This record gives sequence, structure tokens and C-alpha cells, in this order.
Amino acid sequence: MHQRPERRPAASSSSAGSSAASEALTTMAGPVEVRRSARRRRTVTAYREDGRTIVLIPAAFSAAEERRWVDQMVAKLQTREERRKRTLGSDDDLMARARQLSDAHLDGRAVPVSVRWVDNQNRRWGSCTPADGTIRLSSRLRGMPEFVVDYVLVHELAHLLEPNHDQRFWALVHAYPRAERALGFLEGVEHGGRTTPAATDDDLEPGAID
Repeated sequence: MHQRPERRPAASSSSAGSSAASEALTTMAGPVEVRRSARRRRTVTAYREDGRTIVLIPAAFSAAEERRWVDQMVAKLQTREERRKRTLGSDDDLMARARQLSDAHLDGRAVPVSVRWVDNQNRRWGSCTPADGTIRLSSRLRGMPEFVVDYVLVHELAHLLEPNHDQRFWALVHAYPRAERALGFLEGVEHGGRTTPAATDDDLEPGAID
């Protein structure tokens, strides 16, 4: 969940000078952790992590602006998650979506044997085993924007055609028109601060193969 406020707020004396700060809150939706960053100027991002809602905001936000944006982003995230559960809640739904994306962007050439959600991928967004045609998506993607999940699916589908991250592979991935935006979103989540162990660049690559 990523949104741009209408204006850049005035600096707050308590937090504007710090590079990052974190605050824990509790809402009706459960625990919320607010992370402030001086490098973040205008954007607000929210996502789920280990049963919590993480909201990334500019360090310059006032307390009132923080409360308003936390409430707004939590509500939007809940709405999107409910919609996601209705559309991609099951492995069968995920498989159907993968087939649609293959037809739309890969000329239907990528034909997975199975596509399923998994809970044990904490350092990867998705993985593919070309030898048996299986694709797995991390359950951490649930609730993220649809174009982000679609990007990871396209990324893994492309591995069925090109196992390595070579030029031909990336040409396939970028047949999906929102690939750059989705990759930027995922990189922002990774670099926004996570509780998982430090990862190498390869581990952060959404299409890394187990």
C-alpha cells in the first residue's frame, strides 16, 4: 500500500532531524508500527509484517498528521486485503491468475504445473522450479497491491521459459507494463526496515530460484 500525501508537511522538531524512528501503536486492526525516515519526503507506505501493520512515513510529519495517515492507510490496507481474499484467496485462484498473466504478457507460453501460497519464504517474494513447473509465492504478498502480486507472478512465469536472470529473461519480465513500478515498491518494502535476517542482493531478488 503506497500513497502520496497532497502536500509536504512542515518539519516536526522532535523527529525531522533523525534518519529513522519507530513507534508502536495499537488499533482495532491490531498492532501498528510507525517508522519515520528523514529520507522519505512525500510518500506514505503500509504493509503487513509478522502480524503487524508497518506504516512508513516522512520524519517531518506532525503527531496529528501521523495519526491521520495511520488511520487512513490501515483502513485502505484492510479494504485491499478483503478484496484480495475474495480474488486470490486460494491456490486455485492464484493458478487462474497466473494463466491469465501468461496469456496476456507471455503469449501463453509459460504453463505452470502448480502455483501456490507458502508461509516459509521470509527472504524471497517468490520462487520457481522450472524442472517441475512449480511456482510458490510468499504469503507476505497478501494484501499488497494487485500489480505487485501480478509482477511476482510474471517474474516466476518467466523463469519457466528462461531459468537464469539473463537479458532474455528480463525482456520477458518487462513485457509486464508495471514491472518497474512493482519492483520499486518491493525494494521500498525491503529497505524500509525488516525483522528478517540481513539478506544479500540475490536473496532480495523477487525471482530468485530455490
